[in-house]
Amino acid sequence: MKRTIILSLALAGLVGAGCTASAEGPKTMEPVAANPNPTPGCPTALDFKVKNIDGKDVNLCDYKGKVVLIVNVASKCGYTPQYKGLEELNKKYHDQGLRILGFPANDFGSQEPGSDTEIKTFCTTSYNVTFDMFSKITVKGAGKHPLYQFLTAGGGDAALAGEVKWNFQKYLVNKDGKLIQVFKSGDEPMGPAVTAAVESALK
Repeated sequence: MKRTIILSLALAGLVGAGCTASAEGPKTMEPVAANPNPTPGCPTALDFKVKNIDGKDVNLCDYKGKVVLIVNVASKCGYTPQYKGLEELNKKYHDQGLRILGFPANDFGSQEPGSDTEIKTFCTTSYNVTFDMFSKITVKGAGKHPLYQFLTAGGGDAALAGEVKWNFQKYLVNKDGKLIQVFKSGDEPMGPAVTAAVESALK
């Protein structure tokens, strides 16, 4: 009997330890990789400097006040035909304030092996792309670009945090420069989910 009581107390101690650990609450979110030297008046989601497909410096703060759709693109992917939908989306909503930013990345299946010049030629000749394209970057792993460090951290919203899963994942930033929605690779640019979110953000 004495032995049974001791064993019961020991088990109670283990359960108590588990409850104590749970009582710490949810894990804190990893810090958002924002610009360490923020630009006054620039939304955090746009406070990054990048190079466009022609190698020229671009401050994403130039898109302040616009609805921005950021997409990691690739030329040899099953989703590559989405370039057509992205261009249609661009033409339909550009005058209302939508800006689409394409960031080539070779992080998934080595499906973007070309140079910036080759990527630009492919996009313009195969899909007549006119929306803004940028120099190839890394969107996952140790060399992840600061912009994508911010986006994959959810832009401060834990519900939107998560690594890029594949090419043509889409991040929607509203007019206030806040990340508001993330779309999977399979979400078509002209599909109802994306267009409804874009239209809502443009209002």
